[in-house]
Amino acid sequence: MLKTVAIQVQGRVQGVGFRPFVYALAQEMGLNGWVNNSAQGATVVITANERAITNFTDRLTKALPSPGLIEELTVEQLPFENFTNFTIRPSSDGPKTATILPDLSTCAACLTELFNPGDRRYLYPFINCTHCGPRYTIIEALPYDRCRTTMAKFCQCADCEREYEQPEDRRFHAQPNACPRCGPQLAFWNCQGKIIAQANDALDLAIDNLKVGNIIAVKGLGGFHLCCDATNFKAVKKLRARKQRPDKPLAVMYGNLGQIMEHYQPNQKEIELLQSAAAPIVLLSKQSQLFLAENIAPDNSTVGVMLAYTPLHHLLLKELDNPIVATSGNLAGEPIAIDNFDALNRLKNIADGFLVHDRPIVCPVDDSVVQIVAGETLFLRRARGYAPQPITLPQSSPKHLLAAGGHYKNTVAIAKHNQAYLSQHLGDLDTISTYQAFEQTIAHLTQLYDFSPQEIIADLHPDYLSHQYAENQALPVTFVQHHYAHILAVMAEHEIMKEPVLGIAWDGTGYGMDGTIWGGEFLKITHDTWQRVGHLRPFALLGNQQAIKYPRRIALALLWSTFDDDFSGDYLRNWLGFNNGFKDEITTNLNKDLNNKNLHHLWRRGEAPLTSSMGRLFDGIAALIGLIDQVTFEGQAAMVLEAQARHDLTRECYPFTLVNQENKLVVDWQPLIRAIIMEERTKINLIATKFHNTLVASIVAMAEHQGVEKVVLGGGCFQNRYLLSNVISALKKAGFLPLWPRQLPPNDGALCVGQLLAKIQPRQYID
Repeated sequence: MLKTVAIQVQGRVQGVGFRPFVYALAQEMGLNGWVNNSAQGATVVITANERAITNFTDRLTKALPSPGLIEELTVEQLPFENFTNFTIRPSSDGPKTATILPDLSTCAACLTELFNPGDRRYLYPFINCTHCGPRYTIIEALPYDRCRTTMAKFCQCADCEREYEQPEDRRFHAQPNACPRCGPQLAFWNCQGKIIAQANDALDLAIDNLKVGNIIAVKGLGGFHLCCDATNFKAVKKLRARKQRPDKPLAVMYGNLGQIMEHYQPNQKEIELLQSAAAPIVLLSKQSQLFLAENIAPDNSTVGVMLAYTPLHHLLLKELDNPIVATSGNLAGEPIAIDNFDALNRLKNIADGFLVHDRPIVCPVDDSVVQIVAGETLFLRRARGYAPQPITLPQSSPKHLLAAGGHYKNTVAIAKHNQAYLSQHLGDLDTISTYQAFEQTIAHLTQLYDFSPQEIIADLHPDYLSHQYAENQALPVTFVQHHYAHILAVMAEHEIMKEPVLGIAWDGTGYGMDGTIWGGEFLKITHDTWQRVGHLRPFALLGNQQAIKYPRRIALALLWSTFDDDFSGDYLRNWLGFNNGFKDEITTNLNKDLNNKNLHHLWRRGEAPLTSSMGRLFDGIAALIGLIDQVTFEGQAAMVLEAQARHDLTRECYPFTLVNQENKLVVDWQPLIRAIIMEERTKINLIATKFHNTLVASIVAMAEHQGVEKVVLGGGCFQNRYLLSNVISALKKAGFLPLWPRQLPPNDGALCVGQLLAKIQPRQYID
């Protein structure tokens, strides 16, 4: 018997050629009905017998081409209707829950056309189709139709219109569809905003500038890049000086995989990531002879590498035949520029010229950054290519929730039913412009999903601007402890709700339940309670923020605490190098601070704030062994220390003790400091390796003491590839089940998801 059914499909089904795929499938199977986009995803209505309906839905699920993804499919019987053909109907409105696709890298078919002299889009920098091109950065409302994107201003020519309306064409309803006759155009501006060249001439002028060592601001998918020749030391040095970024590694873009294979040894998973539709920056291990300028990633063991992912990038790199630096177009601490005139105003003292275009960008989206750890993808920054894809929560939210995240590496999220719609990486909320981007992103997400928050959740720290934003909204507010949120974020993506876990939350800074600075935390979480069962032994931050900027002050606090003022002993002075002539700048400054009476009084009187931060311990050890004196970006000291650790050097570790204090197990680092001082100071690789190994051993020891099978790892310290991979291996060997982030970063970029889960399933804190 024939019957009419409606098939409701949710997932990545808009902007991926889903409707022409359904159309072709229906034609092949001889089925009649229709398909359209809706605010929830897509709707397919067909009239057929039971067997044909089953076969159709089965093929719909299994044969959907990438990057489409069906997350939920339901079938509902409708009143019988006798269709005579299969059609594609206009989009329909309703409650907005459709998954918005992220921006996608240029597909192989478009790339072939781009460099085909016989194609009408030959060398056109904005070529795209239903399989690639901008999505999230141009969409203004759901459902995803051209009239609701920034492409609405470009009226398609007859040829483009014909492709757009033809279901058999791969550009059928490709919303950014365009060609040189009707689409966006390039222009090259000087630093006064004067148009110097247009179209292909603008591209040629940008290439000429890059070849002679100039810095060019290039407008891409989610904003501007600052670009220069990555093999030109002087050009990179100039970019660093102008951008006020003296040390932080710079990302490098290559034109093809062959060039990458010549200079690195990526494994299969790293290659797959580089070539994926998301095309993120992938951290690759440095090789002994690197083709790049040596100031690209100083004192680092990895380089952030990506492939060209837009037609414009492909055109630039094809002509240059050299990799380019492609770093975010902003000043330190600001969001990436997306508007041509804003970029001119903010970047005119950095760039020597501007390669711009007239396709508006709705929201700033940086490049995503990932690495492979233990055979799995680990995010350091989740943005272009991934945002705003939702995270499925293990339990539905009874209310519409908005999570404001933290202060650093901020992201925000909204919870609707069992989905957490997560924003792109926004950055640190230290500047007015970043805070404005934070507010605009919240407005954009809530507008897209027609979402009115009923409650808001934020970090417990009263000085965080995200906390203050939450306080100023006319909504009920819940504040969630920072490290608890870190662990809940990992639990959310692993769909853990009731089972007990031991959470290891290690990072730089977080406001504790007792008002002190936490950061080296062991949390036991059950179905209805959470408890701080252990932590790193606290130490003083001499001068608070000054200790973070000058980590030798942390080293000093560690020394005074360990040796109880006996810092003038011959063995310590000899280790610092003043008895053997080893006097580098870092050692000299540390020795001055050792004899600084004001700092000593600050420490002796207990007037400096205490912290249990593992991130700050990394800083102190890096300074103690002479690796760093002053940091210019968060995590710098830890990155330098990690670069010195080697798997093949030793499996030994330094001694440490677990001390029971006030019903909490404290990891005492004093034996570690004593052991380091006994080493030869020149054995930096050995010290760094044994330090990491000691941290691994402390985690296993704590896990064995708590006796909980599932051990959850969260916090920025677990961006450290050496640390994380060894912790995973050691926990498995000891019979535990380690769980770490796969869909979210371990750093503060995941806090908003943890905050949502804290509200959806409340737990009582046990002191």
